[in-house]
Amino acid sequence: MLRATFQHLSGVGPVTEASFWRSGVRDWKELAGRLGEFGLGAGGAERIGRELVASERALAERDAAWFGRRLPEREHWRVHSEFRDRTGYLDIETTGLSPYAGIVTVVTVHGGGATRTFVAGDNLEELPAYLGRFPVLVTFNGRMFDVPFLQACFPDLVAPPVHIDLRFLLYRLGHAGGLKRIEERLGIGDRRGVEGVSGLDAVRLWQEYRRGSAAALDRLVRYNRADTVNLEPLLTLAERELERRLLPPEPRTLAEAAAESRALAAGG
Repeated sequence: MLRATFQHLSGVGPVTEASFWRSGVRDWKELAGRLGEFGLGAGGAERIGRELVASERALAERDAAWFGRRLPEREHWRVHSEFRDRTGYLDIETTGLSPYAGIVTVVTVHGGGATRTFVAGDNLEELPAYLGRFPVLVTFNGRMFDVPFLQACFPDLVAPPVHIDLRFLLYRLGHAGGLKRIEERLGIGDRRGVEGVSGLDAVRLWQEYRRGSAAALDRLVRYNRADTVNLEPLLTLAERELERRLLPPEPRTLAEAAAESRALAAGG
C-alpha cells in the first residue's frame, strides 16, 4: 500500500490522491512518468518529482520515520506493508487508569520474529532500548493510554515515529468497542488459557504476585501477551479492508475484456 500512497507529497490530500488512483496511477514510478497529465503546473510537477525520488530513497534506506513525518497520523497504517519486519506490537498492564495514579507492571513487545515481556522490578528498565528497534509501533488505544503511561514511566522515552493505533483504525471500519469485544466479533485472536481475564483481573493478579504468587505473574504475562500478539491479525484484516475500500479496481486490459466477452458468449 505504501507505494500506492501519495498523501506524503506536498499539496496532495485525499481528493488528489483519489484522482491519481482513478486515472490508473498505483505507484510512485508511474506517477513520475505522468505528472504532466494532472494540471500541477511546471513548479508543482517538478516539486513532486523530487519528492517521488526522495520517497524511493527513503524506502531503500529503510527510513520509516521519513514517511511518518509526512503522512497524516490516520494514514500511518500504510507504512506497515513495507516495514513488517520492523514493526513492534505493544500492550501494557498498569495498576491504574492514569500515569499519576498507577504504575506500569507488565509490557509485551511482539515483532521482529520474537515476543518479549518486561516486568516491573525485573527487567522493565530494558524496555526503552528494546522498543528503539522498531520504527513502526502498533497498539490498541496506545495514543491515549500506553504511550503516555510509558513516557511518564520513562521521561526520556522516544516513541517510534510511526504509530498505528488500531482502536481508531478499526473504528474507521465500523468496529467500535474494546479489544476483546472486537476480537470476539471478528473471530480473531487466541486467548486460550486466559479466557475471561479482564483489565481489572490484571490489577488483581499483579497484587497477588507482589504477595508472592508466581502463578499469578505467569497468568498476568500470558494475558498481556495475548493482548499484544492478537494485534497482528487485527492489523492484517484492517489493512486488507481499507485497501479494498480505498483503491478502485484495477482496469481490465483489452485482452481480459475480450476473454470475458468470449466466455459470456460461449455460456449462452
